Amino acid sequence: MGLLPASPVGVSHQEVSAVSPGRVQTFRSFLAVLAIVLWFLCILPPMASWSQHYEYVQAIQFCVFAVVVPALLVAGAPWRWWGLAAHEPHVTDPDGTVVSPVRTLFVDRIAINRAGRSGHRRAVLTTFVFAGSTIFWRTAPIVDTIVRHAWLAVIESVCLVAVGVALWLDLIESPPIHPGAPRPYRIGMATVSMWVVWVLAYLVGLAHDSWYHAFHYVAGHGVSLSADQQLSSGVMWFLTAATFLPVVFWNLVHWLQAEEDPNEELYRLVRDEKALGFFGRKY
Repeated sequence: MGLLPASPVGVSHQEVSAVSPGRVQTFRSFLAVLAIVLWFLCILPPMASWSQHYEYVQAIQFCVFAVVVPALLVAGAPWRWWGLAAHEPHVTDPDGTVVSPVRTLFVDRIAINRAGRSGHRRAVLTTFVFAGSTIFWRTAPIVDTIVRHAWLAVIESVCLVAVGVALWLDLIESPPIHPGAPRPYRIGMATVSMWVVWVLAYLVGLAHDSWYHAFHYVAGHGVSLSADQQLSSGVMWFLTAATFLPVVFWNLVHWLQAEEDPNEELYRLVRDEKALGFFGRKY
């Protein structure tokens, strides 16, 4: 685990301050707006109509709801823009009492509550919830029902986005909320979440017959059954990889480049697990 050396070149103050906070906030705002636009594009025509006829479009719709929109929303951190968090930075005194902001809002209280607790149990729980939600919304009866009743896609989107946001809040920074789990946990969360979608896509792609019977195919017209399955698997693999792999490698590189020896940090985590248990609870 310690084969990759840390960079011998230090980061200068000029490099750190090269990107101004204003530009960062502008970029975050762009990501948040993009998330909302993609969300609406997937629940409104023509995307909603196409998803009732093509399995691969329905797969795109699912991945946007479950992965892409939550990732962009959390990265965009629109909480202050939406009036859910105070504009003042979070400051605590040596006793742990919150000094700023004076008036805490909904997201501020979540951030303060998360900061005072271990992120181990929450990381594992949100990963399991995401995996369960993914499997549930990709089962044949559920997908067939959504295809036959398009309005259910709105309910699907709300459920998937809510679960996805909870997952991504433990993967990346979303001021004023910070991930509570160590980087190895975040690497594991992103990898497991990605693999769950990959396994489902793999099973769909290799099936001799379609899992979903609400889609109808006519020989010589439109996309064939085989092509639709392959496209569905391909878009699920691509969209989840494009979203989760940067998180995996970003945390891996920063973990390996940390001043603390990665092997020692891994041993420390194992010791903590033995002392506190896998869910961060003392037995």
